[in-house]
Order: sequence, then structure tokens, then C-alpha cells
Amino acid sequence: MSHTLYETTVQRVQRCELAVPGSSPGMFEKALNSGVDFVFLDLEDAVAPDDKVQARKNIIQALNDLDWKGHGITVSVRINGLDTQYMVRDVVDLVEQAGSKIDTLLIPKAGVYADIYMVQAMVTQLEMQQGLKNRIGLEALIETALGMANVEDIARNGAAGRLEALHFGVADYAASNRARTTNIGGLNPDYPGDQWHFAISRMIVACRAYGLRPIDGPFGDIKDPDG
Repeated sequence: MSHTLYETTVQRVQRCELAVPGSSPGMFEKALNSGVDFVFLDLEDAVAPDDKVQARKNIIQALNDLDWKGHGITVSVRINGLDTQYMVRDVVDLVEQAGSKIDTLLIPKAGVYADIYMVQAMVTQLEMQQGLKNRIGLEALIETALGMANVEDIARNGAAGRLEALHFGVADYAASNRARTTNIGGLNPDYPGDQWHFAISRMIVACRAYGLRPIDGPFGDIKDPDG
């Protein structure tokens, strides 16, 4: 056994994770009472551009008004991508106005470790500014060819900071690789086997090697329980 070991950074129960659009506040209490381990309130793909600002306000209110901890739920917020005009205010407003209620921030479409570092630096400064006692963790979605090409570097460097978990984002990963799919998380029936096996395995190895939690992606066809 090697003397170089990376212990798991943060242990969290993350068996079942529910995504909730920030633009649909009527879903927040349903999520609160759903019995899941983990909820991420979404500012990114589930929210139309014209609804981004209001969705952010909705999420801040939900973080402050609803008793997520009392229901045994770890709560995360998926911010908008670093390539958008929304991301900066997402991080600043969330941490300034509801930082004590946030367990993690989820970074979409991480391509290189510098993407993680940028958000980490912002969160560190904001925690100091606000005098927060809790430490906000980071999670990242590996959902592009660039992200998968750099997944070991992202995991190795991220684990030394706030990064706790990597998620496999199958839909955008398929699009980034120009792969044909039939539904989110589903398989191409013409493909000889599981077309996501290599990608998921590579991400899992990177996570296990450096003490991160590997989280599988969503399955979008709710009418196919066997799938």
C-alpha cells in the first residue's frame, strides 16, 4: 500500500439527490418533505434566462425560511456557469444573504481546476467578510469533454481545498462528445454496451483516489422505471 493516501474530505449522506428549479418556489416545500438525503436548488439549466434573477431571490428566501437541517436534508445550490454573467452575483448574493444555510455550491461544466479555484477564492473571501462559522463546500459537474480530460487534475487539486464531490452530467457530456442518446441518462440502443461506462469509471477512480464523493448523473425518463 502506498504511503500517499487521500482521506475522504467530507462525509455526507448522498444516496438520493433531488434537483429543484429555483424558478418554481412552489416545489420547495415538496422537496423539504420528500424524504431525500440531498436537495440542490438550481439556478442553471432548469431556469430560463429571464427568470435567473428572481430564481436567485427565491432560493435565498427558501434557504432562510425553510428548516432543511431539521428535515435531515443537505442543501446545495447549483450556480450558473463561469461563462455567464449570472455566476458572480449567484455566489456573492447567496453567501452574503444565506451563507450560514448553505452546505455546498455546485459548479456546472467544470473544465479545468482553475474553474474550481475561482469559486473557492470567492467563497473564502465572502466567508471571511460575513464571519461565517460554517465552511461551504464545493461540488462540480464533469459534463464536458474538457472536464473529463482534466478530471484527475480537478480531483487532485480540488481535494486540497473545498471540493467534496464530482457529479457526472450525462446529458451535456453526451452533447459535448456529439454522442447520440435517446433520453437523459439513457443509452443509445445501437451502442454495443454501456456507452457511459468508461467516463463514469474514470471519474470514480479520480474521486476515490483523492477522497471525493462520486455522484452519478440523472435519469430523465420517469416513465421508464426499469431504465
